[in-house]
Amino acid sequence: MTEKEYRVAEIGGRKVQWDPEQLRKIREHPCFSEKACHAFGRCHLPVAPYCNIQCNYCVRDFDCVNESRPGVTSKVLNPEEALDMVRKALDKFPYIKVIGIAGPGEPLANEQTFETLRLLHEEYPNIIKCLSTNGLLLPEKIDLLSKYGVSNLTVTLNAIDPEIGAKIYQFVNYKGKKYTGVEAASILLENQLKGIEMAVDRHMIVKVNTVFIPGINDDHIPAIAEKVGKMGVYNFNLIPLIAQYKFADITPPTAEMKRKMQDECEKYVRQMRHCQRCRADAIGRLGQDVQSCLYED
Repeated sequence: MTEKEYRVAEIGGRKVQWDPEQLRKIREHPCFSEKACHAFGRCHLPVAPYCNIQCNYCVRDFDCVNESRPGVTSKVLNPEEALDMVRKALDKFPYIKVIGIAGPGEPLANEQTFETLRLLHEEYPNIIKCLSTNGLLLPEKIDLLSKYGVSNLTVTLNAIDPEIGAKIYQFVNYKGKKYTGVEAASILLENQLKGIEMAVDRHMIVKVNTVFIPGINDDHIPAIAEKVGKMGVYNFNLIPLIAQYKFADITPPTAEMKRKMQDECEKYVRQMRHCQRCRADAIGRLGQDVQSCLYED
């Protein structure tokens, strides 16, 4: 994308003028700029072990050293340990420009997330801060994220039809009550869409992740892309299913299937085509993680 295209982009059918700081947070973030993934890195802080929903494709692991996928980490850190990890990472790898919280559970359902963000905001106010969320608590936590300088946000949105969502989510825990089926999916969807709208209104740079699940949501994915594109989402990341847990018997989409789906979705929203399905403790450039050497110190 050229400098001119970056400065004035068409988002959700309207022209959006990016200010210089927003441009930096696009150009230097490996998930929001394909060029950035070759030059810059990120540091994920695994401070959020608890999750408030259960996806039928998700298995979390807090003592994992031999898998590279979302939901796993070698260990869970407390906020002070996370801040120390950031200091080490920035000292050893100055190409790291982004500090993110992506699990291994749901960041917004863990108070450790907000203490970590507070500490980061105090010590590193200008570093790019990002967060990944399922969106259930996004409307009520969005102002805290803004307060602590979170500028780049990823929301995992796998369905905009609760009937389809009910096939993907085993349960949702919300406001002290456990929901299942269409009711659970409806509550989740309402908060996801409201949270995305609020994030865009606050000039956050929003990415949507959608897990491509053959036989479950595949026919529905272009509708998701069209919806979020109209909402002002910056880019869209199609993630092939990792066959495990309740979906262990589903055959994941092929690379060709993924590419065709991305081409279809690109009619509605910019595509991220270089995702590496990062761990919750990933550090370094995409596909070139270096977290092990920091854990050894």
